[in-house]
Amino acid sequence: MEFDFVIIGAGSAGCAVAKGLSDANVGTICVLEAGPTDAVPQVKVPFGLLYTMGSRRDWRFQSAAQASAGMRRMKVSRGRMIGGSSSINSMVWFRGRMDDYANWDLPGWDHVSVQDNFEEVEAAIQPQRLPDPHPISEAFGRTLGSNGLATPTPERESAGVFHTNMRHGRRWSAADAFLRPAQRSGNCEVLPGANVDRIAFEENRARTVVLTDGRKISARRGIVLSAGSIGSPAILMRSGVGPTGHLQEQGINVLCDARGVGQNLHDHPAVGVHHVGPNSGYGLTAKQMPAWMLSPIQWLLMRKGRMTSNFVEAGAFFRAAPVGPDGDDRPDVQTHFIPYMMGYRGKAITTGSGFFADVCVCRPVSRGRLTLSSKDPHDAPNIDLGVLSDPADLSVLVAGFKRLRTIIATAPFGDYQAPEAHPAEAVQTDDEIEDYVRNNCGTAYHPVGTLAMGVGSEPVAPDMKVKQVEGLWAADASVMPKITSANTNAPSMMIGHRAAKFICREIGRG
Repeated sequence: MEFDFVIIGAGSAGCAVAKGLSDANVGTICVLEAGPTDAVPQVKVPFGLLYTMGSRRDWRFQSAAQASAGMRRMKVSRGRMIGGSSSINSMVWFRGRMDDYANWDLPGWDHVSVQDNFEEVEAAIQPQRLPDPHPISEAFGRTLGSNGLATPTPERESAGVFHTNMRHGRRWSAADAFLRPAQRSGNCEVLPGANVDRIAFEENRARTVVLTDGRKISARRGIVLSAGSIGSPAILMRSGVGPTGHLQEQGINVLCDARGVGQNLHDHPAVGVHHVGPNSGYGLTAKQMPAWMLSPIQWLLMRKGRMTSNFVEAGAFFRAAPVGPDGDDRPDVQTHFIPYMMGYRGKAITTGSGFFADVCVCRPVSRGRLTLSSKDPHDAPNIDLGVLSDPADLSVLVAGFKRLRTIIATAPFGDYQAPEAHPAEAVQTDDEIEDYVRNNCGTAYHPVGTLAMGVGSEPVAPDMKVKQVEGLWAADASVMPKITSANTNAPSMMIGHRAAKFICREIGRG
């Protein structure tokens, strides 16, 4: 099979790339997706994310043992279906802070430069306030002063009910907003079940994508790598582009010594608290059983009720650490508020009612790296998230954890208030909190940075072309030099949308 462009990955960014190239009429486009279709109820119904995470539509990656976090292996959930992680996530919509993009220190990537791209993406996504939040989520949204119906923002201390990429009570993923319109144009073909082994080069130009089942898909004009922060660097290394020593250890012929491939891996580290009590949040109780039984009918007939919940219904941004010596008073943590009795004592679903809230470091300093475990594409890569490897992140989490407890204790929950059940009295002093954070933290499932853009030794140029080769672009969260200060799904779509514009300009269609 041969096309003008081949896009590897039908995730948040890849779908946006496909739509941009299709609209520009650059020729034929093929989008390759390792996983199956997204046409199942557990994807379309927002509440269904409880069942997609950990399913065959999740890559179900695990990190290496984290030396600074109790030597624990952490879940690294990534969408493995049409729509990628936009079909498996909680749909929370944030651009990040305006200065996040200036801090990338890349020509053409400041906030003003990306604003139009965000607006064009949001015209297709139409993010809206969660339609039917739990009353306790509404109450949490009033904890840092009235934010009205506006979403909280990392630009200042604020709280509120989240805005999501949901439409009429159902998930509106990147596949819905971008990929399907591209398919309807007639010049874009999507191949599910197409797991990529490597990219084959001819005279240093990316020409062919080799699948694990032996199929080969050729590209006349270019290939776009949009397999995410885990998949994209792994594919690139199996293709011979990466750190020479590591590739040689795996028995891979080296095409280019690109030492930054797989480096700079980071995510938002997070830790939380569970509150349990009658009449607090959603849960499995005798009193709530009639509402649970009615909820599927409510969703089918009116697109309302509990089935429209994305679980992560509300949240906040606030300052945890002291103001810096340079006067830095930006919010440094984000809270996700979940009005459900879930995840308590390691169980996804348990009896009782309650709620959960966490704190995440907005701008972590710690860095990890991704390497290959073998050149076999069926073997998961080694994912070292580097969680808490820099003590600054631990300090912010400890301070954030303490302030989160204060915010919850003074929240206007009324009759919905419930006592803290975990970690509760067992964790009070700074030393106890630090130990709790190390042994209980995870991440927000926002891995970024493994193919960072830069003007120096970084593997990807600011126009998203992979350096040292021709005809190859990278477009997903892997190109972020630094993580944005909130959920990364919206920036990933913006990156894909922008990549299509860069490619069109390169080939004279911009």
